[in-house]
Amino acid sequence: MGLFKKPEGTAGSAMPAILVGLFVAFGGVLFGYDTGTIGGILGMQYWRNEFSTGYVNTKDNMKDVTAAQTSEIVSILSAGTFFGALTAAPIADLVGRRLGLVASDVVFCLGVVLQTAATDIPMFVAGRFFAGYGVGMISATIPLYQSETSPKWIRGAVVGAYQLAITIGLLLAAIVDNATKNRTDTGAYRIPIAVQFAWALVLFLGCIFLPETPRFRIKQGRPEKAAKSLSRLRRLDIDHPALLEELAEITANHEYELSLGKATYLDCFRGNLGKRLFTGCALQALQQLTGVNFIFYYGTSFFQNSGINSPFIVSMITSAINVASTFPGLYLVEKWGRRNLLLFGAIGMAVCQFIVAITGTVAGTENMSAQRALIAFVCIYIFFFACSWGPVAWVVTGEIFPLKVRAKSLSMTTASNWLLNWAIGYATPYLVNPGPGNADLGAKVFFIWGGCCFICIFFVWTMIYETKGLALEQVDELYGKVAHAWKSPGFVPTVSFQDVQDVDAGKRHMSLAQAEDAAYRKRSVAHFEGQAEKVMEA
Repeated sequence: MGLFKKPEGTAGSAMPAILVGLFVAFGGVLFGYDTGTIGGILGMQYWRNEFSTGYVNTKDNMKDVTAAQTSEIVSILSAGTFFGALTAAPIADLVGRRLGLVASDVVFCLGVVLQTAATDIPMFVAGRFFAGYGVGMISATIPLYQSETSPKWIRGAVVGAYQLAITIGLLLAAIVDNATKNRTDTGAYRIPIAVQFAWALVLFLGCIFLPETPRFRIKQGRPEKAAKSLSRLRRLDIDHPALLEELAEITANHEYELSLGKATYLDCFRGNLGKRLFTGCALQALQQLTGVNFIFYYGTSFFQNSGINSPFIVSMITSAINVASTFPGLYLVEKWGRRNLLLFGAIGMAVCQFIVAITGTVAGTENMSAQRALIAFVCIYIFFFACSWGPVAWVVTGEIFPLKVRAKSLSMTTASNWLLNWAIGYATPYLVNPGPGNADLGAKVFFIWGGCCFICIFFVWTMIYETKGLALEQVDELYGKVAHAWKSPGFVPTVSFQDVQDVDAGKRHMSLAQAEDAAYRKRSVAHFEGQAEKVMEA
């Protein structure tokens, strides 16, 4: 329980906020299950025969879908999620983070209905798009909600639990797919798809009882509701000094941001905010380019084509490793910090990907020893991903943006994740599969993923700031004062936004460091004048 032990001297209880954050993370099950179930469905002979439009696979002389159709079916989900993620920001800023989750859930259910009812590719694709739209909205809103409600000392683990829920969804998808794969009726694919209603119902009912985030209430200009929300989350009386202090700092930070001018989408690309947006977008894009969704989208088909027996069982094993390996990541994100854990993961993934590529290319996938080595290093690769880049990408993007642009910027970073997800989902069948016009890379595709993992190492060193243990408002100070990411470890915040708030409004154009200096001089003058008055009175 050391992970959940709050720092000494911290007032109230963190358990309500932790439980709320962990429940919201359940939305990741929708994400993971919807992502994972398609890999098994594509490997089901009944589905391939039912949805075939006349193509016959020459390898086994059976009716099948083409590489182009496979590409469309897999990638359309990511196209939907891209637009859904961008939609999440205006909805979250308009109706709130909690109701934004409810809206996401409703759109997702529409997509599930269409997929379950489908008997041909066009309707199935339409369902995949709407389900993806809902997943995209969820994937941007959940880290936003978690970051704005969690105490700073446990925020990384709580936001990282979102990735844990995604891995659980992937595992559940692999189990259900394996259970229905041999059915010779529409239940083969309809049962795995319809199960998603259960996950959606749990999230919908839970959202009825969730509090809105205090920071959104401050953004609305409703401090009394913000105080009530924070009181529930910290289990403190509404007039407790610790609660009033935290609320005052949130309010002062927001008012300081607003004094600099209203935030538009264009502002997200300017100056310091632009640097943070690039960091978040590149981090999410690189998370996809590590190749993890190749395993979960096309793993079953890839293992089948590689001659590996029981590909559905192998997919279940990789999904189970994905879940188990996320737990150490939730601990290490607060113990090691964001930078060190991302570096650890990038190095480990690069090594594993290159070994898989070399093994598959030199020894061939028909060799039994090569097959075992390939599976073993794919599993080790998944360990490195699941304990590092899986959860930490969501943690970093959820905490590096200031309140006034947080929803907008987070939606764009999430959209970049889904844009690359779409590109990989669309291109992979052409890269990997045999057939006319395809690259037929097979295991050589791991050279591409390994090269991207190598790029990840340099990206983390140069761009990822260490934000462990900082309040969201203190992250602003970190970016305002530290010019280079590699100098960020060990940073100690000194700014109080309540003091900075006292700086003359006409000087708010100055940098945060300058504003802090002006506030310090103002306090010093006030102290000197007070001492002088005491001397004169004496």
